[in-house]
Amino acid sequence: MTVFAVTGATGPFGRITIDQLISKGVEPSDVVAVVRTPERATDLAARGVQVRRGDYDAALDDALAGVDRLLLVSGSEVGLRVPQHRNVVETAGRAGVSRIAYTSVLRAAETPLVIAPDHRATEEILARSGIAHSVLRNTWYTENFTGALAAYTASGAVTHAAGAGRVAAATRADLAEAAAVALMEDDGGDIVRELAGPAFTYAELAAAVSEGTGTTVVERSVSAEELSAALTAAGLDAPTASFLVAVDANIAEGALDGDAAELESLLGRPATTLADAVRAAQG
Repeated sequence: MTVFAVTGATGPFGRITIDQLISKGVEPSDVVAVVRTPERATDLAARGVQVRRGDYDAALDDALAGVDRLLLVSGSEVGLRVPQHRNVVETAGRAGVSRIAYTSVLRAAETPLVIAPDHRATEEILARSGIAHSVLRNTWYTENFTGALAAYTASGAVTHAAGAGRVAAATRADLAEAAAVALMEDDGGDIVRELAGPAFTYAELAAAVSEGTGTTVVERSVSAEELSAALTAAGLDAPTASFLVAVDANIAEGALDGDAAELESLLGRPATTLADAVRAAQG
């Protein structure tokens, strides 16, 4: 019997991963959902999943007791993630966890992507831990774009500062399913997986939004300064606007371009297309 644990299990990624583990034959009683607030996981408990309280900032020994394989879903608190992830990895070592899968970012070792340093540092912690691990270098979520459909159609434009840069985005569901497969099937030594989806430009995004929604949406390429001003005018705070402008600069550099082959190999099927994601986002 192999016991699988998923951190951040009440978040969208963690929940989908647990669904996938169970759908692929893992007994619910062999799945541990590590959550900050067990009251938010009553639905998981009702399915027979073991729900255990666990906080990245606190002792996790009870949460990881008896766990064989662990999915460490990266934390959301930028600037705090490295010590938080170190805490999880060190606790996993004490608990005798045999393998950790970690949700990193595409080409973490060399990418200029603004969010990469925390992931790069966590990969180094894993490398020093002596625990076998699978690094899941995930691309950008397609939902980062389809979640803005209402804004695109209301303004009639997809405004960006990424030039002709391509985004090899993948849906959260595809990446979570891939994580479940890796957690179940990866064996032997340390494995690094570059998980990208079908790439598109912002112009292709605008075309997909137009086709999928029936509302004409054009691509509007602007300078970084113009994008920052537009985001601020739309009500975003300065740090968030600055982050989004930096991401577009990274996209222009090719930091989020990639090939879907490895993701599709794990899934055993084609990755979800942008067109399908747009249609699904409309309910």
